[in-house]
Amino acid sequence: MSEPATLLRAVFGFDAFRPGQEEIVRAVATGQDVLAIMPTGGGKSLCYQLPALMRDGVTVVISPLIALMRDQVRALRAAGVEAGALNSGNTEEETEEVWNAIGAGRLKLLYLAPERLASVGARDMLQRVGVSLIAVDEAHCVSQWGHDFRPDYLRIGELRAALDVPVAAFTATADAETRAEIVERLFSTRPPQQFLRGFDRPNIHLAFAAKDSPRRQILDFAAARKGQSGIVYCGTRAKTETLSKALREAGHPAIYYHGGMEADDRRLAEQRFQQEDGLIVVATVAFGMGVDKPDIRWVAHADLPKSIEAYYQEIGRAGRDGAPAETLTLFGADDIRLRRSQIDEGLAPPERRMADHGRLNALLGLAEALDCRRATLLEYFGEEAQGCGKCDLCDRPADVFDGTEAVRKALSAILRTSEWFGSGHLIDILIGNPTEKVRAKGHEDLPTFGVGRDLKRGEWQAVFRQMMGHDLIRPNPDRHGALTMTDAALPILRGEDTIRLRRDTIAAAKARRPAVKTLVNEEDEPLLSALKAKRRELAEQQGVPAYIIFNDRTLIEMAEQRPESLDAMAKVSGVGTKKLDTYGATFLSVITGAVEEMHPTRLKAAARGGGDLYDRLMALQRDLHHGPDGTEKPLSCSASAIAKVVAAKPDTSAALERILGDRRTERFGAAFLDAISEAS
Repeated sequence: MSEPATLLRAVFGFDAFRPGQEEIVRAVATGQDVLAIMPTGGGKSLCYQLPALMRDGVTVVISPLIALMRDQVRALRAAGVEAGALNSGNTEEETEEVWNAIGAGRLKLLYLAPERLASVGARDMLQRVGVSLIAVDEAHCVSQWGHDFRPDYLRIGELRAALDVPVAAFTATADAETRAEIVERLFSTRPPQQFLRGFDRPNIHLAFAAKDSPRRQILDFAAARKGQSGIVYCGTRAKTETLSKALREAGHPAIYYHGGMEADDRRLAEQRFQQEDGLIVVATVAFGMGVDKPDIRWVAHADLPKSIEAYYQEIGRAGRDGAPAETLTLFGADDIRLRRSQIDEGLAPPERRMADHGRLNALLGLAEALDCRRATLLEYFGEEAQGCGKCDLCDRPADVFDGTEAVRKALSAILRTSEWFGSGHLIDILIGNPTEKVRAKGHEDLPTFGVGRDLKRGEWQAVFRQMMGHDLIRPNPDRHGALTMTDAALPILRGEDTIRLRRDTIAAAKARRPAVKTLVNEEDEPLLSALKAKRRELAEQQGVPAYIIFNDRTLIEMAEQRPESLDAMAKVSGVGTKKLDTYGATFLSVITGAVEEMHPTRLKAAARGGGDLYDRLMALQRDLHHGPDGTEKPLSCSASAIAKVVAAKPDTSAALERILGDRRTERFGAAFLDAISEAS
């Protein structure tokens, strides 16, 4: 076996390993199972490419994006290493070339998309070609609840068992929970040797800013770095197109990239970004994973990322050459609302959604950090750091104050309302706003009612946001977004600890323009998200578009009215007889947490607005079952007959007799006609 240092110089042209690389290379080369967490730009790919040359046989590299494969295959071939990729982006000639290299026994590294593992033919092929190592790049994709989950990554464990070869897994973004999940799914038979090589990227300057004319903020940031390659990440496809156009109009070479583009257009965009100096790509997160362009000088987020892991991975695409790079992340209340709704509308179990809210809280904590952002970021990943001098808060410290009293008031309001309400209702209590809901719940009698009149509504919203950033409170998915205290809040509530808040964030809330109008008010948003999640689940089960179940307007009305019975549900616009019968109980259970059992004919009556009358007539026939004095022969009406009476609402004995017949009309007629008259 050749020495790693010799191959490093001869093949890759490097005189020395980067910190931590050599011991990982030796572990992988000697056949040990390895899980390595290394910062982006830390040289992960070398840690499996070099061992591939030191070992006999083929190293299979499971990689999530075609762009990554193309970059690495191109670089390896330029270095004289036989490498190839099999993916949907190949031309026929490229695929044939790979198969020829496999057949001739020349291939050392074979890159595969995880989707290929679903093919029996691909697994059979891998068993024939002499695979000696499986390398898993971006291993966090195996985490079922992570931000980049790829279902086909779950097949890697099966492949490893079938081939009985070592596995080397690499990622730059994995907290302790994600690392544990990677070990469970990829290394279930024997634990791997783990290498944690740090998350710090000291060459990257970190900065956040509250949204204030965000397009202008991005244009100003790009203008100060004109001629430098950069990436702007956006939350929607449409925004990538409009923002790239604005950058071009401002004199920057800029293109857009998103998953809705044709494959050839995406490939051209990737190729241009690799080859052209100073080009800006405005993209969704579909772009960038695995793009190995070393001289990206800046990364900006026009919208808040999904999580702190996603943020770290995306900014990590800057400065891979070790030279200085800069970042800017914009955030606003609408971003946070969107990310919360995406979590609530997901189909994950409640405990996972609660954990995802915690991860989003961590990102808010970074956005609203009081001190050095790098220290806050590294602390999340379990590392200690002092002030870095290379972030906006080290450049210009935040204006902070003792916010213990305000936070304690908010926590008290949460506790005294049994953790059953969202921030909108809690703020109404704190500022003494006697809304109909506050009065209905008796909350104007709470000791906390009106204790927060010193702050305006927007300022309290900023306090609650910072409380989430400190992970003192989280939305409870089981209670449609009601705020629940975490263990970290208890010492503050009991007066055993204090907390600092950012004064500038709260002061900015006074002058900030109104938020974008939403479909429902803040209190109803979590319930609307839960209803949408249930709608999506049913639509996926039935293979139909979501609007076929219920349209948005119907769900909005459900969220606003919060019907507590199927009778009330029947009055919601868009809930007809058939849909009430099919979906009524299911959606009612989302709203109330319980399922109401109801006879089908009762459902139909409810759908026509006659549920109360149906119940009244059924009660009368039970009362008159043995006649007015309880001594006559039993007689009753069928549910369908009662439903017909409800639908027709006859106002004479003759009309009623046509439905019930003479015997039943004689027994029930007078009482039924009185009930019909009262209901009319």
